[in-house]
Amino acid sequence: MFDLAVFGSLFLTLFVIMDPPGITPIFLALTSGRPARVQKRMAFQAVCVAGGVITVFGLLGHQILNYLHVSVPALMIAGGLLLLLIALDLLTGKTDEPKQTKDVNAALVPLGIPLLAGPGAIVSVILAVQKADGVAAQMAVWTAILAIHVVLWVVMRYSLLIIRVIKDGGVVLVTRLAGMMLSAIAVQQIINGVTQVIQSS
Repeated sequence: MFDLAVFGSLFLTLFVIMDPPGITPIFLALTSGRPARVQKRMAFQAVCVAGGVITVFGLLGHQILNYLHVSVPALMIAGGLLLLLIALDLLTGKTDEPKQTKDVNAALVPLGIPLLAGPGAIVSVILAVQKADGVAAQMAVWTAILAIHVVLWVVMRYSLLIIRVIKDGGVVLVTRLAGMMLSAIAVQQIINGVTQVIQSS
């Protein structure tokens, strides 16, 4: 009744793409200076947003992209540009002063989209849902999606303990490192999108 191979394949794919360990320093950088209650809420919001987007695209992905006349490479390039803007803010320290509106925005963008529910994760889910034949395979696909989001929430929720250890100076260092990492991820995503455009033309 349950296809373990499909579950394992999609879970590992999403784990590599969504990268729970790699998201930790970025999450810490974006939530630094905020009360613990707000940080926990942001972790939950980010996972809910990512899960909602992934679910919608899993069910209606092809229809949405076709209706908007948007290609996957275009989605990748747009996501990369958005990440690059956030990375520049982290590198220049513009996110150091928390505002109440930023608490929600950071959970939605860039944490929920496109860091967690990015083009890679969206495309992987669309393909997995399409290839899943039968109830057992479909159950495995959606269980894998749920499982990776639980893992993401646990990692971000308990990464807040790191802030208590590294203090303010460490947070600044983590913020700058996160900006560098995020800028590299953004540029690579743009390169991948442009490469796919060139290859398809």
